[in-house]
Amino acid sequence: METKEEYNLVKHTCKGLGITYNQLGLFIGYGENSISNASRGDVSKAMKKAIELYTETLKLKKELENSDKIKATLKEWLK
Repeated sequence: METKEEYNLVKHTCKGLGITYNQLGLFIGYGENSISNASRGDVSKAMKKAIELYTETLKLKKELENSDKIKATLKEWLK
């Protein structure tokens, strides 16, 4: 199990998405300074929820995109 020091939600999210702190801040409505500070300490409950909602939205958009591709492929096959 990772300790608080080993796991930081902001760092993990930015690294996983390949984005900067500034970009994450823009996506979730926080300033770069707030994001940078959170990367060095505790992430507020509100910021944690915003990050969780943002990553869930990205996941759902990807799933929808994949479903649309499958739907288009099926339409082509059924012609």
